[in-house]
Amino acid sequence: MGPHPAVAAIRLAVRRVLHDVLTDLTPRPDGRPPLVLVACSGGADSMALASALAFEAPKLGVRAGGVTVDHGLQPGSDLRAAEVVTRMTALRLDPVESVAVRVGREGGPEAAARDARYAALDSAAERLGAAAVLLGHTRDDQAETVLLGLARGSGIRSLSGMPEVSTGPGGPGGPARGARYRRPFLRIDRQTARKACMVQSLPVWDDPHNIDPAYTRSRLRHEGLPALEKALGKGVVEALARTAQLSRDDADALDAWAAEAEGSVRDEFGRLECAKLYALPPAVRRRVLRRAVVAAGSPAGSLFARHIEEVDRLITGWRGQGAINLPGRVEAQRQGGRLVIRQG
Repeated sequence: MGPHPAVAAIRLAVRRVLHDVLTDLTPRPDGRPPLVLVACSGGADSMALASALAFEAPKLGVRAGGVTVDHGLQPGSDLRAAEVVTRMTALRLDPVESVAVRVGREGGPEAAARDARYAALDSAAERLGAAAVLLGHTRDDQAETVLLGLARGSGIRSLSGMPEVSTGPGGPGGPARGARYRRPFLRIDRQTARKACMVQSLPVWDDPHNIDPAYTRSRLRHEGLPALEKALGKGVVEALARTAQLSRDDADALDAWAAEAEGSVRDEFGRLECAKLYALPPAVRRRVLRRAVVAAGSPAGSLFARHIEEVDRLITGWRGQGAINLPGRVEAQRQGGRLVIRQG
């Protein structure tokens, strides 16, 4: 008799991702088998992922380890992190470690915690020489991300949600294209992950932040999405996840077009020519402008659609306005038919 359908589903998802990691891999200088880490909070999604990784990795000649991040945001968080380390060790993951971080305030509590978490995971992956880090985001998380992007009016890239593969700095023995983060569960719903934990008798921890209405994502999860399903019927989560994939395909195509078009709108000195920018389709022009602003030193994470719209008005609504101030002390201004973008 085979495994429970929920367990079979999560193992298949992880097996496919491990095959992809091995395909993308550059050989380790020391000849050791590649290491894949799971980022584990102790919740149902990441515990299901940890168990599947522990089961599948040895069959493919991959070492499996785990990292839990202690955000220090709740009393006893260090004890909770130690318990997660014990659970991962019981799954025979090795190496396993807990990393404590200090969460700042920039961008709000959720964004600050996310930035601290990824910085810790990057550091652990570099230190341990990991080929990849697996994240337990599910189809439900993807649907929430799409809705948040829609509410912020951030454009099609925001609607594309979380990618199945996203880049990290890379390192010795890492994947050839620096594709560090992998999300095997984006096509699996949250309930399947929870069911897999239950049938395997895996203990899970439910983070109280996930039901705290002070957090936007929590309100969306427990109030927004249920209201949408009540109004529109079941299938909203699946539809939003499909929207993410379709939006990602479109955004990737437009990004490629913008990268190709950028060289054609610069003069012999590399300066952006306003007349040539004006001739581009708006979606392509805004991407060219964003690339130029980021290249000038503006942090991509702090650059929003409203910033690019202001710069775009220097092209499409020129009435002699002054310089536009952008994040990272970058300014954009129009001078003699050229768009000058530089750090002040």
